[in-house]
Amino acid sequence: MTTMVSITWDAASARRAERQFLARPARTGTPVAEVAGAMLGAHAQVLSAAELSVGMRTDGVTRADVRSALWEDRSLVKTYGPRGTVHLLPARELPLFCAALTAVPTGPSPFPPEVRLTEEQAAQVVTAIGEALDGRFLTLDELSEEVVARTGPWAGDRVMPAFQDLWPRWRQVMHRAGWAGTLCFGPDRGRKATYTRPAWRDQEMGHGEGGAMPAFVDRYLHAYGPATPAQFARWLAAPPGWATALFGELAAAGRIEEVRFEGTPAWVVAGDTDFPDGPARGVRLLPYFDAYVVAGQPRERLFPGTAYQRALGGGQAGNYPVLLVDGVAAGVWHQRRRGRRTTVTVEPLVPLTARQERELGEQVERVGEVLEAAPELVVGEVTVGPHA
Repeated sequence: MTTMVSITWDAASARRAERQFLARPARTGTPVAEVAGAMLGAHAQVLSAAELSVGMRTDGVTRADVRSALWEDRSLVKTYGPRGTVHLLPARELPLFCAALTAVPTGPSPFPPEVRLTEEQAAQVVTAIGEALDGRFLTLDELSEEVVARTGPWAGDRVMPAFQDLWPRWRQVMHRAGWAGTLCFGPDRGRKATYTRPAWRDQEMGHGEGGAMPAFVDRYLHAYGPATPAQFARWLAAPPGWATALFGELAAAGRIEEVRFEGTPAWVVAGDTDFPDGPARGVRLLPYFDAYVVAGQPRERLFPGTAYQRALGGGQAGNYPVLLVDGVAAGVWHQRRRGRRTTVTVEPLVPLTARQERELGEQVERVGEVLEAAPELVVGEVTVGPHA
């Protein structure tokens, strides 16, 4: 009888940090797309946060390098990723993300019947978006006109509540167009975002035996395992029952392996049971919605003690930039830029050793390098709220 592998929190967090370039930054010259891929995408609703997520993990990289990868060599693509939120994804992996995300069952619409789109209408909108953006860069208003012209007046009805405003009905499925590979972000035009159709959307990528979803689970467990089906479902905003059935199928096929993680059942890629001997070490500054804190589970271990209330923000990981000490949240921070200078205020929730204080200073210097600003460290209470 085979003995089930037992894994501690310290070992799991140390391996996650290693695989996401948090134990040590990627060497100078490492493609930024490789670093973004290791995280399974950098959250980019606020682009500066994504620039920090990538830059803090890579020696020598600045925000200009991330923008060059996006808009010049296009090794990165800004589009809708997991949970329908904006991410920077490796362009070469876009086919995998699109195939996997479109295979995730969607839950019931949050909108009332008179507002929501039918599935037939949603499909029409996604097709119309792709046609309108093929070889073009359009602002949101320009895209809206094109979608309505290709579908019908119903698509333009301003019935969708959003930010104390009403948006046209078609925007309910904008994220699904991203998942389908018919839309991504283009360079800003002045102060307005633009959208285009990914030029690389027809690239082929071998997903291995069983298609995209098994390969996608492999990637997730490689970066964030051990993990449970419920944790995978939470990361994707997917139905928990579907994730449980999926993991059962992959286990039966020998693709994933059950382990004991802090005494409870969890899963890793089959055979991927080598873990570091010691815990994660070091001080890191992670920006809003960094992948490590959004996907990291269990929450109570990643946000221990007072960090659970102060840094987790009511259960929604990522609302606050996090001070990470030895692999766990140990404070919050905030940066305010004025011209060519930025003030980085850090609020530790635990006492820092002299070594950790030196590492914090080095991290603040690195924030300045990534943002191309002269940094100043202030240790004290962060008075701004989430998303500030």
